[in-house]
Amino acid sequence: MESLDDLIKKNLQKTYLLYSSNQGLAYQNSNSLQDELRAFKGQKMFGFLEPDLSETRKKPKSDSNPQKSQTPSAEHLSQLLKKSSESSALELFQNKYLSLQLKTIKPQWHAPWKLMRVISGHQGWVRCLSVDPTNNWFASGSNDRMIKIWDLATGQLRLSLVGHINAVRSVLVSDRHPYLFSCGEDKRIHCWDLEHNKIVRHYNGHLSGIFCLALHPTLDILISGSRDTVCRIWDIRMKTQVRVLEGHTGTVFSVAAQGNEPQVVSGASDCTVKLWDIVSGKPIKTLTKHKKSIRAVKFHSEEYTFLSAAADNLKLWRCPDGEFLRHFEGHEAIINDFAINQDNVMVTGADNGSLGLWDYTSGFKYQEIMSKEQPGSLSSEAGIFATCFDKSGIRLITGECDKTIKVWKQDEEATPETHPLPKEARVFRRTRY
Repeated sequence: MESLDDLIKKNLQKTYLLYSSNQGLAYQNSNSLQDELRAFKGQKMFGFLEPDLSETRKKPKSDSNPQKSQTPSAEHLSQLLKKSSESSALELFQNKYLSLQLKTIKPQWHAPWKLMRVISGHQGWVRCLSVDPTNNWFASGSNDRMIKIWDLATGQLRLSLVGHINAVRSVLVSDRHPYLFSCGEDKRIHCWDLEHNKIVRHYNGHLSGIFCLALHPTLDILISGSRDTVCRIWDIRMKTQVRVLEGHTGTVFSVAAQGNEPQVVSGASDCTVKLWDIVSGKPIKTLTKHKKSIRAVKFHSEEYTFLSAAADNLKLWRCPDGEFLRHFEGHEAIINDFAINQDNVMVTGADNGSLGLWDYTSGFKYQEIMSKEQPGSLSSEAGIFATCFDKSGIRLITGECDKTIKVWKQDEEATPETHPLPKEARVFRRTRY
C-alpha cells in the first residue's frame, strides 16, 4: 500500500503537469459578471439617461516627459477597461431587452361579462353541458342521474331524460345526427333519439365509470374515456367497438377529436396528454410537461392548436406534433373545464368558483368573476364543473356545484374607454417550457 508521502508527491506531480503550460502568464482579474450586474442595475434605475463615455473618447494630456505619456498608468488602464466593460454590458442588456419586447404582444380588447340568468332544477352537481346545433336549447347532466333539456332563450325546462343509474359525467349533442350521447359512472353510454326522446342504442365495454365523450366531426365514430385507463372508439350505427386506445396509467378525464392529425387527443390523471393514431390505435406522442392531473383537453375551432388544462396551469400546443407554445399564467385554482368562442375569448372554470376570462391570442386574463353560490347552498359548493359557449359565442353557460346553471353575457354598454386594458397588459409569448 502506498504511503501518504507517495500520494502527496503524485498529486503535486499531476498538478504541475496540468498547469505547467500556463506558468509565467500574468494573472487576469475578470469581473465581467459583477460589471454586467452593475450595468443592469444602473439601466433599471437610470435607464432614461445616456451613458457618459466622454472620458473614454478624450485623448490623454501631453506630458513633458515623453516616456511617461507613451506608457499610461495602471490605474488609468483599469478605468478604461471598466468603462468599456460597462458599455458592452449595457449594449448586451439593451439587445436582450429589445428581443423580449419583440416577443411580447398586446392583447385584444374584449367587453367584460356579467351574469344574465340563474337556472335551477337539478338536485345534484351539474357536471356537463352541451348546446344543440340550432342554438335553440342545451342539455345538462348532473349527479342526480338526470339529463335535462333547457330552452336557451328563456331558461325554461323542456324535457327530463331518465336512464342512468349513477351520476351523469358527459352529454354530447351530435352536429350531424339527431342524437344525444351520454355517459356516467354506471359504466354505460346511451344514445338518445331526440325525435322520440328515448334510448335507441347502448355501448358496453368499459370496466369502470366513464368520464368523457367526443364525436369525430367527419366520421361516424364516438370516443369515450374511462376510469379503466383506456379510450374506446365506437361505431355509432353498428354499436361495435372499433379500437381500444391503451397507454394511459390513470383515469382518462377528457378526450377531443378533430378531422386533421392528430385526430384524437386524451388527457388523464397520470399527468400526460397523448396524441393518437386512430387507424393503428397507437399513441403518436406523449406530452409530459404537466405536473398535475389533466382535467380537460380541447381543440381550437379555427386554429391548428389545442389546449390542456390541469391542476397546475393551462398549456397551449401546436398540431400535429404537439409542439409546446406557451402556458397561460394567472389562475391560482384548479381548473375543471374551459371553452373558447369565435372571438378568441377563453373562459376557465375552477373549483373555487372563479371564472377567468382570457384573450386567447395573447394569453392575457382580462377579467375574473367569483360565482356566488345560491341561497341554501354551502360555501364550499362554489365550484364550476362545466363551461360552454352557445353557437353564436355571445352567451356563456356554466354548470356549478351549487346545483344551478348560470348564463352569462357580455356587457353591451362597455367600451374601451369605460373598461380600458391596464397599461402593463403585454404578455410575453413563451416558446419554451
